[in-house]
Amino acid sequence: MKKKWTVGLTACLLFTTIQGSASAADRFWIMEQQAQQAVDAGDKASAVPYWKDLTDHYASLESWTNAALYAGDLGVYYDETKDYEQAVQYYTLENEYWLKEGKDWGAADSARAEQLRTVVEVYASTSNPSDIRSLAGSTNLAKFEPESGVYLGLYSERDPGMTNYFTKSKEIYGKDHALYLAYCPWGVSFPMTHAQRAKEAGAGLQVGWEPSFGLDAVKDDDYVREWARAAKASGIPIFLRYACEMNGSWTKWNGDPAKYIEKFRLISNIMKEEAPNVAMVWSPADVPKYSMSAYYPGDAYVDWVGLSLYTEPYENGDPTKPEVGGTPLERLDELYSLYADRKPVMLSETGVSHLTHQDNHDFTNYALLNLSRLYEMMPKKYPRLKAITYFNVDLNGTESNNDYTLRDNTQVFAAYKRMISEPYFLSSIQQGASVPVGYKKIEGSYSFQKQVHLVPNVKIPTVYISKVEYLLNGQIIDTNSQPPYDTNIQASLVPEGSVLTVNVYDQAGAKVSSQSFSFSSQITVNMNRSEMSFDQPPLIRNGSTLVPLRAIFEMMGAQVSWDEATQTVTADKGNTVITLTLGNQVATVNGESITLNQPAIQVNNRTLVPLRFVSVALGATVGWDNGTQTVSIQTP
Repeated sequence: MKKKWTVGLTACLLFTTIQGSASAADRFWIMEQQAQQAVDAGDKASAVPYWKDLTDHYASLESWTNAALYAGDLGVYYDETKDYEQAVQYYTLENEYWLKEGKDWGAADSARAEQLRTVVEVYASTSNPSDIRSLAGSTNLAKFEPESGVYLGLYSERDPGMTNYFTKSKEIYGKDHALYLAYCPWGVSFPMTHAQRAKEAGAGLQVGWEPSFGLDAVKDDDYVREWARAAKASGIPIFLRYACEMNGSWTKWNGDPAKYIEKFRLISNIMKEEAPNVAMVWSPADVPKYSMSAYYPGDAYVDWVGLSLYTEPYENGDPTKPEVGGTPLERLDELYSLYADRKPVMLSETGVSHLTHQDNHDFTNYALLNLSRLYEMMPKKYPRLKAITYFNVDLNGTESNNDYTLRDNTQVFAAYKRMISEPYFLSSIQQGASVPVGYKKIEGSYSFQKQVHLVPNVKIPTVYISKVEYLLNGQIIDTNSQPPYDTNIQASLVPEGSVLTVNVYDQAGAKVSSQSFSFSSQITVNMNRSEMSFDQPPLIRNGSTLVPLRAIFEMMGAQVSWDEATQTVTADKGNTVITLTLGNQVATVNGESITLNQPAIQVNNRTLVPLRFVSVALGATVGWDNGTQTVSIQTP
């Protein structure tokens, strides 16, 4: 929370930290007084130049407290005047200066900066298996980790239509979930009934095992050993989320990182000895920021890292605070950047509010927008996110006072069912499971084959988006007004040297952001229904598809020779001999001259030859799909 200071205390700090001559001290003290006079007169705009000079001055002296205070004043001013770009700049600086002072007092304003930050990112589909594996960080898989894809998880105990009868999932949601969530207080036996019902549903079980009496009660004793043996006896994958949210002051196991680590390691070691079907999940909360890493038990004791993360319109359900424009995406950043390079990530608990009970305000549009970000964007932006468990609960009467339930709102319910129907979401626990598609962030340029699915991550300070517009070479090709604002583009629409532009509009219809990318498509060549790969992509010239000569001739079983002196290639297959000369529009087949639409050319030290001519000359049939720019060759 941001530290509050009185004017007198600020002045005292200024005097005690100024270094240099008396005249310099006088100058900055006068600036402080002038800024305060402007604020007292209700003219904050006149205080801004002073605040900027004071911020820079104290930052240069490494007087971080003073620099943070003035940067915070600037952030608030620009936020109030809706100059969001500068608000983000100064809120971010404020947090940076507080951290240098060893304080987390800028965390709230840092979160506000993220809410106000305009984001336009575009993620493009890829079906290349090596790309999918690389994106998903699947070199060394952890216990129960899929190679790609996301396990669907659900906490259903408070859903009266389902409770813990997990076999009802497909009937209600149209799809089975891969794991279900159960809680277990300390001293209570392993939740075998939940495990049996998960087994009936072909699923695994996430167990939130909570040391309710504090960490001192956690020992290597009969209770823990029997609990572990029961977990093994369940015969299903168990994700043990032991002592979660340890970085939050609301838990009884918060406050002593060394003791927490000791106890987590104890439980982890016992599970390794007694229950090999248990994966240990270390799972902090996303708030307070900068607090989780002190509790990390070490890679040897953790199989998965998880996070509790909730998205709601007001902070703690308090409508006196401003509506937040933040999304679930940036709230995963801290944990993901710390651990995803070596551990798979799960959202152990997550939910999106569609109703705030404090003021009985309906936030359906907010929920739809952020539910889409949670399920349709987050796995693309964070590809080592391998499990999402939705906390399907109405927290009316609690500190949160938000309704996260899926089935209390027909639009939210329909959106959830639609999103989880995608094959990217896995319905059962299977080590090394994979999905047929991944997504790559477009970084400046992108090239694709056949068809590409584009999903934008778009966020604006005023929260709600009226539409996202796609232009190719300045011409509108698609407009989408519903999250996730995605589009599909066929290869035939994208000529060489194209530019893709993505425009984002606010609710008033004003264009608030735009991003452009170099965009191109490639020719696909299938031979006998198998896709060919080339070290130099095929090209179209004068209506003819050109491919690297050696690859195509050898795939068709021809012997190839090259005469450097005459720049001539000769291919010999059975009774057929073909010659082509670089740049010559006349080729021969068994000595007979054939005029080509396009001669062989050289690109990047590779000789490319006309595909249709070569294929037909060697007895193959050739087909062409213009939409996907795909050549199909069928050899005899």
